[in-house]
Amino acid sequence: MREKMNAKMGDAELVAGIQRLKQEKDIVVLAHFYVQDEIQDVADYIGDSYQLAKLAKTTPQQTICFCGVNFMGESAKILSPGKRVIMPDIKAGCPMADMITTDEIERVKAQYDDLAVVAYVNTTAETKAHSDVCVTSSNCLEIVRSLPQKNIYFIPDINLGSYIKSQVPEKNVILHDGFCCVHHKIRVPAVQEMIEANPDYKVLVHPEAQAEVVALGDVVGSTKVLLDEVKKNDAPGYIVCTEVGILHQMQKAAPGKEFLVPTRTQTCRSMKRNTLQKLYDAMDTMTPEVKMDEELMQQALRPLEKMMELSLNLVR
Repeated sequence: MREKMNAKMGDAELVAGIQRLKQEKDIVVLAHFYVQDEIQDVADYIGDSYQLAKLAKTTPQQTICFCGVNFMGESAKILSPGKRVIMPDIKAGCPMADMITTDEIERVKAQYDDLAVVAYVNTTAETKAHSDVCVTSSNCLEIVRSLPQKNIYFIPDINLGSYIKSQVPEKNVILHDGFCCVHHKIRVPAVQEMIEANPDYKVLVHPEAQAEVVALGDVVGSTKVLLDEVKKNDAPGYIVCTEVGILHQMQKAAPGKEFLVPTRTQTCRSMKRNTLQKLYDAMDTMTPEVKMDEELMQQALRPLEKMMELSLNLVR
């Protein structure tokens, strides 16, 4: 009966219900930059995957509703094992995270001495458990430079790995062939066409894009870095080479500027599986809940803690 009633609720009713459930059930709503606009507007915090997972640990609420894809819910649970983590759509997965297997990791480990397995934070808990350290698109260069090992097996994103390889030539960066389906489809001709039509616009590129696209960027960095650039730069507009969900926050940050995207395929279907209806239902029923094996959580925590330790040392 409740499902039929919920199906008839309009967006305004759902938003009001979500705000009510936050208070009644002590829930904090976290949303990734790439989810739908209306989810971002109702969330308590918006950010990238690791930023939100780390934030979940410090919020006073004992239930976290994570609007993103499933590895993000896993990371939040790993970092906050005493809290309950629910997701609007726990089946929303990341194709790139599924492109690496533990067998592949162990095979490379057996081939190289003096090797560090560096896992992009956009990976499953199983992958993290077989890795030495995690990195984000914000701290990957500094952390890879700081590692004592000469050989670096970077998984799973070949594009971010290629970017690291180009910036840290002193290391032997071994690449996996995974990729983000969204960023990988952004093509040079489409970007160049926009540059020629808008020569005063700044080109913002996420390093998950292919190297040829990255080379066209005026600013290359994580989603947060690109958003921060919009806030401080005086360009009349931007050519944005990352997932379109970030445009919502960019337009809020700089309402008088124009934001263009080179291709129509810059949309993550998995992220868009998060809807207001699913968010309301998850908070109402407190399901689906992220549940993980305790041993796996402990193993996956190690590379995350190593990343935090190295990041802290780099700041000092």
